[in-house]
Amino acid sequence: MSHEMDFVKCNPASNMTILVMGEFPAEQHPRIASQMMDSSHLCAEQVGFVEKPTHAGFAAKLQMAGGEFCGNACLALTACLASERSMKPGETLELLLEASGSELPVLCRVEKLDNKYLCEAGMPVPKEVKEGVIPFEGMMLELGIVRYAGFFHLVIDCERFGIERASAERLAKLLGVTSGDAVVGVMLYSPSTHELAPLIYVPALGSLIWEQGCGSGTASLGCYLAWKRRSTVDMPLRQPGGTIHASVGWSEGEIIGITIRSAVSIVARGKAYIDDCIQYSLQGGLSS
Repeated sequence: MSHEMDFVKCNPASNMTILVMGEFPAEQHPRIASQMMDSSHLCAEQVGFVEKPTHAGFAAKLQMAGGEFCGNACLALTACLASERSMKPGETLELLLEASGSELPVLCRVEKLDNKYLCEAGMPVPKEVKEGVIPFEGMMLELGIVRYAGFFHLVIDCERFGIERASAERLAKLLGVTSGDAVVGVMLYSPSTHELAPLIYVPALGSLIWEQGCGSGTASLGCYLAWKRRSTVDMPLRQPGGTIHASVGWSEGEIIGITIRSAVSIVARGKAYIDDCIQYSLQGGLSS
């Protein structure tokens, strides 16, 4: 049996993001997301669920299918909410989001462009940034480690270590099994060109994707560079699908603020049909 769901598909730096509008049981999120992400369905790199906020003063709550925090999904939701208002080019809006994987409110800003939205989102401050060395496939791999609550990103200088994509995928899967974290990211960074190739593994979904653009990975790379340089970082990072700007403040030996910024377009709205899922009606209770 199929279930009808409202969705909006957004494009932040070609990191195609589906926002499912409505309340659904959390245990159904992975199944819904897996169907929607498939190339035979809506085809996207990630899926977030937009719910009513639990606290006053927030515009919405964003729950990712894997329970992770996703910066680009926050940008996408900001654009989606802005599109519901009659904004003219040049007008701006600020709003607060609740988001999975973030213990604090996510402050977002958006400016209406001609046919897109320039969106900015505050990002969680990592719990830890450090460097490490791990033995992997015959080499001692030096990398940056940026850890958050429930997930972490690795930063690898791919100009220094010629790690191939297949090796990065094996590393992500290995760490996904051994760490127990909700998300493992491997960020292949080219310092001379400021290019980033982001790999994201979500064990709960069985999802291993070389993303066209990764907001959270952009923030993590910015945090690692700020920590390593002991200074503020403000830089665009080129990714396969476009550019995402990272700003990371540094003061008295600490990271004090992180934002990412990118243009977002809304490419589709409509209804999707998902097989074999139980849906909560917006009025509450179960419906089949």
